[in-house]
Amino acid sequence: MPARLFLSSGDLMADRRFEFARDLQLKGDLPAAADLLMQAIELVPDFTSAWFTLADIREELGEHDAAIAAFRRAQASDANDRHGAGLRLMRLGAEPVAGMPQAYVQTLFDQYAPRFEASLVDDLGYRGPALLFKAVLSVRSAARRPAYFKRAIDLGCGTGLAAAAFARTVDHFIGVDLSPRMIERSRATGLYAELDVADMLQGLRARPDASADLILAADAMVYVAELAPVLAEAARVLAPGGLLAFTTETHDGEGVVIGQGLRYAHAAAYVRVVVESTGLKLPLLEDRSARNEDGAPAPGLVAVAAKT
Repeated sequence: MPARLFLSSGDLMADRRFEFARDLQLKGDLPAAADLLMQAIELVPDFTSAWFTLADIREELGEHDAAIAAFRRAQASDANDRHGAGLRLMRLGAEPVAGMPQAYVQTLFDQYAPRFEASLVDDLGYRGPALLFKAVLSVRSAARRPAYFKRAIDLGCGTGLAAAAFARTVDHFIGVDLSPRMIERSRATGLYAELDVADMLQGLRARPDASADLILAADAMVYVAELAPVLAEAARVLAPGGLLAFTTETHDGEGVVIGQGLRYAHAAAYVRVVVESTGLKLPLLEDRSARNEDGAPAPGLVAVAAKT
């Protein structure tokens, strides 16, 4: 993943104390790092990065209430919540599970873009596009229909990995991603006829009814808490006989949770209910891991929904 986001306080002394604190944190001297961060905050009370890093340290030290208080200060000091303090509050149980701030997702992937493929494929064994391709072929084969699509939409297209997997089966690819830097990388592949900087819901809302034969979301639904709005728009945009294929992470409980990696995990029963509520059919829902986490396959699902 990208390096830790840093938002300058605008005060040189405060920024230097932050830098020294980060060095101490990386060396494992958490109490000394926390002291320096408090000094930086005394100089600039709304120093977002200092509050966020202090909260991180408080959590690591097991100081639950102090961590929550510091994350709240980090969130309050940046209206766009680019650090994702709200997500950390959800993970700590201090806030209900809700959607991710757009600015957080955009900032994350703008930072991530330069080494996205190396990190995801080489470090995390990412296999989402291959899983989706195999799943789509399986559904088409069972329906005795060719796996050929005139128009496809790649939601959260990133650097174009899903389009590369489906390139020989799609005439016209449309890529949608919230990160301008990811869109730049997708454009360089030459795989897309159209590219839009937008989140998934916005990207779908911009498309006419029954205008796509295939919609893909490889490793993108993990950044969406509530799937229903996206799936409902996908159902509208799909032409009759079209497919929506996506991966998501999952868990053994109910509903939606946010994991340690600040990604949403959707229970299989939840996915099934949401898909069916949109009027789509669900010919395939399988347990498949799209990537590794901490050296082990992250529990996941591959879903293919069909519009009849």
